[in-house]
Amino acid sequence: MAKPKKTPRPKAAAPKGFRDYFGDDVTRRKEMLDAIARVYHLYGFDALETSAVETVEALGKFLPDVDRPNEGVFAWQEEGADWLALRYDLTAPLARVAAQYRDDLPSPYRRFSMGPVWRNEKPGPGRFRQFYQCDADTVGAPSVAADAEICAMLADVLEAVGIDRGDYIIRVNNRKVLNGVMEVAGLSGDDKAAERGIVLRAIDKLDRLGVEGVRALLGEGRKDESGDFTKGAGLNEAQAETVMGFLSAQRGEAQETLARLRDLTASSPTGQTGVDELETISNLLAAQGYGPDRIMIDPSVVRGLGYYTGPVYEAELTFPTLDEKGNPRQFGSVAGGGRYDDLVKRFTGQEVPATGVSIGVDRLLAALNEKGGPRPTGRGPVIVTVMDRDRMTDYQSMVADLRRAGIRAEAYLGNPKNFGNQLKYADKRNAPFAIIQGAEELARGVVQIKDLELGKRLSESVSHDEWKEQPAQFECTMTEMIPELLRRLSRDG
Repeated sequence: MAKPKKTPRPKAAAPKGFRDYFGDDVTRRKEMLDAIARVYHLYGFDALETSAVETVEALGKFLPDVDRPNEGVFAWQEEGADWLALRYDLTAPLARVAAQYRDDLPSPYRRFSMGPVWRNEKPGPGRFRQFYQCDADTVGAPSVAADAEICAMLADVLEAVGIDRGDYIIRVNNRKVLNGVMEVAGLSGDDKAAERGIVLRAIDKLDRLGVEGVRALLGEGRKDESGDFTKGAGLNEAQAETVMGFLSAQRGEAQETLARLRDLTASSPTGQTGVDELETISNLLAAQGYGPDRIMIDPSVVRGLGYYTGPVYEAELTFPTLDEKGNPRQFGSVAGGGRYDDLVKRFTGQEVPATGVSIGVDRLLAALNEKGGPRPTGRGPVIVTVMDRDRMTDYQSMVADLRRAGIRAEAYLGNPKNFGNQLKYADKRNAPFAIIQGAEELARGVVQIKDLELGKRLSESVSHDEWKEQPAQFECTMTEMIPELLRRLSRDG
């Protein structure tokens, strides 16, 4: 008789393109999101949480760089019902909410959302299928004053989380200006949609490919270092020069840049409207004290999403850092957004103006870590060790007293037989203190307190003789324990 086949054990690994977040990472992210939320709240935005699941119909065809609604998302079909999908961003759900509750919500509606989104894309280094976004949007405000406000708020957010002024720049453009350039170059109309798409993607790669790389993509195409060939837009020399003139339109002062853009779009009413809007944004920001050292007009900003209809903006970090090979590089973009007046229209049939920004939470957090700015300590709980397992009631009572005093604490719940393992556990938990009370300490009404943080610092920086003069373990009475711990925890921040 054949032996029954053993069921193979599941592989203990996260799915490809996904990752786990542990205590310190979660703490740092929460602190950063709390700082961002305080700025959003200060600007009058209200929090909104939407479902992680939307209908594919509600998500629509606005996924970046794809043509089919269910391409690039994690989707499934309910039996005899709609196709559903995990949200790929926080903007499409907002459009659905704005349409669904339009009679109940104030207009304009100002909201911020934070949470994970999912993309069914090929993962790679630093590119995950699940990641966090943090958005703020105004729905129902046609004035570009709403766009200027988003840009100002984004600057305040970056500084609130620890990015110093001078270490970031927010670049602002307008898709209407770009559409005007397309008209001047002879690329307007439905029959030129494919060429426009190639041109937009080429412009968006300016920082990576440089001027010559973009010029090649405007023409016949470009072969990269690996030999792969990317087909170009097939523009003639005059058309390509018009587009390249747009990319080089930036000047030292905003008014000079705007004047150059007016010249380039002189024959396009759409382009001229776009320049007017940029000028209004520039003036509004200047009046609030946001100069070109923080927010500047930059014609090279395109933003890849197809639903942008007006101003677009991108926040770039400019402080130097090193790549994995030790070569200097800049961190690049951590946030972007723009005006999307047609998105809610899909649900209502009526144009609803909207504008907003999305911050890449994981990317901004990685930038803060690289910058070496203030970081949470990741301090663990005070560990009450167990010297006598029959006294667990006493130890848990001690823990309860610590918690009532606002001290994060726990009793050791593993096998207490080996005291060394308890201290190893406290070390892994990054505990600041370990409380020790055996029979002898109990009889005298005292505890031993092991200052683990001080012990680490002393072991790294002082000699053995100095160590003996600054013992990292001390004794105190039970009544002194909590005040002493509070004093030392406060001392260490």
